[in-house]
Amino acid sequence: MEQTEKRIVPRTAGNENTGVIKLIAIAFMIVDHVGAALFPQYKILRILGRIPMPLFCWGIVVGAEYSRNLWKYLLRIALVGILAQPCFMLALKHGFMDWNVFPTLGLGLLAIAGIRWRRWGSQIWLPILAFVPTLFFNMDYGWTGVALILVLYACRKNRGALAAGFTAYCLFWGLYYGAYREILGVSAQMLTVPWMQNLGDVTRLLMFVEFWAILSLPLIVIPMKGHLRIPKWIGYGAYPAHLLVIGVIRHWAEISKWLTEFPQHWAEFTAWLQGLM
Repeated sequence: MEQTEKRIVPRTAGNENTGVIKLIAIAFMIVDHVGAALFPQYKILRILGRIPMPLFCWGIVVGAEYSRNLWKYLLRIALVGILAQPCFMLALKHGFMDWNVFPTLGLGLLAIAGIRWRRWGSQIWLPILAFVPTLFFNMDYGWTGVALILVLYACRKNRGALAAGFTAYCLFWGLYYGAYREILGVSAQMLTVPWMQNLGDVTRLLMFVEFWAILSLPLIVIPMKGHLRIPKWIGYGAYPAHLLVIGVIRHWAEISKWLTEFPQHWAEFTAWLQGLM
């Protein structure tokens, strides 16, 4: 008797080939961070660097659809975010309170978990709660990243809605130009939209780097045949690993100096230890 291959029914209307999506997102993420850290004069690198974030957000949506345990999924994201933070600070000259993108992705997944959980009204209060940390902490993409995950999740079952929702979001993202206001002494970036005061020059839209996230749209809405599987450690490890490499390149002069002086410092340290004995 012939054995037929079991067909997996897609759970979204978009591209579920997450292996290909991850590899493309990782490649353009590296382009973006190399541009930000080493070649800030080349604007094209930052424009191409708008491609990966929507792909990572879509990956969260597809992952949530197929994950057997969203809380374990959330824990993995949290652990990678913690491990990646020193590399993020080293590569891009951020402070300890400037958080990398994984907390943003985690908050988006938390919002989806609340919608899926549906206990004690969690489909309402947990997505709202997911936005709260973005008001008080500076994290990569912040509230806009959480909102994008929710937009993609809401539109995931219909390709037309997915394309329309993401396009509208990119228009907003491009026109939104963050400044800060304060609420009871706490800065809240999401409340100020200065472009509303001057809508005359719509062509300025093309000058905003964030708008070019629209380049990732075909990879999200057009399904690909097959399913490329890549090891989880590549998907999770690429983020801290490439930041570590960029950080080493960026600070190589300081590192080289420290390595040159290390034998002398080590000799002084061992002599100090011997003096204590």
